[in-house]
Amino acid sequence: MGLRVTVGHTHHDSFDGQLRRLSVALGLAAAYMVAEVVGGLAANSLALLADAGHMLTDVAALSLSLFALWVARRPASARRTYGNRRIEVLAALANGTTLIVLAVLIVVEACRRWAQPPAVKGGLLLVIASGGLVVNLISLAVLHRERNEGLNVRGAWLHVLTDALGSVQAIVAGVLISALGWFWADPAASVLIGGLVIVSAWSLVRESLDVLMEAVPRGIDLAEVERAIGAIDGVAAVHDLHVWTITSGFVALSAHVTVLSDSDTEVLWRIREALRDRFGIEHSTIQVEQSQHPQAIGVGRGEPRS
Repeated sequence: MGLRVTVGHTHHDSFDGQLRRLSVALGLAAAYMVAEVVGGLAANSLALLADAGHMLTDVAALSLSLFALWVARRPASARRTYGNRRIEVLAALANGTTLIVLAVLIVVEACRRWAQPPAVKGGLLLVIASGGLVVNLISLAVLHRERNEGLNVRGAWLHVLTDALGSVQAIVAGVLISALGWFWADPAASVLIGGLVIVSAWSLVRESLDVLMEAVPRGIDLAEVERAIGAIDGVAAVHDLHVWTITSGFVALSAHVTVLSDSDTEVLWRIREALRDRFGIEHSTIQVEQSQHPQAIGVGRGEPRS
């Protein structure tokens, strides 16, 4: 006889806290973005305009993250049995891709300016960039607690972090221009900002693609999972083993397990406990097989997460 059991648990995220913190960060970013655009034009600073452009992507990223959280809160349906949680991953992918495109544009413009650096008002650049750094640090503090709750919020936090580092580089450029007259420091800072953004955004894009391609989650060794299941008393073999991520923090597993004894249920719950305790996998679907008894009976426990 075969027995198929699916186990899982209801996932409770601090959606309200994430929404509240993202809203505060969005308000700060939108307000100071206007100041950076005006200041960048007045100072004729590409570094400041680049930082303002990055601040614009912060506004877009935070808005997208808020929208994704709102959609993700909708419950599962007969058509979307896992709910809408994966839209958070799509938002993270969009944010990461936008960051990379913006960074490339900044570097291209910086290289054009490097040949003939224009005059830049270093003092004004320094003042505006310092204000931007303060705003970004406040936003980072607001989002700090929620940054590991999912790729979506992490993407928004990453936008703000790279913008804060960009402000630091703009401040350095402002000091060099004011003190030494090194106008080339402005495009140089822009190149550094662009490179920093590309490096940080690539990891976000890669992790988002891993989820969408249903790759084995980072930190989980598929061979180790197979050995752990095979070492359980009563298990003879494991095959068709798959581990993937539905969305951030929601890892799923399916496998076919051949058992030696007639105690299917006991073996199944031992497998479930091992997956939960050793790998943190709470949602698993196990097909138990015994030779000469191919019939399968479906037994469900728990509900898909919404």
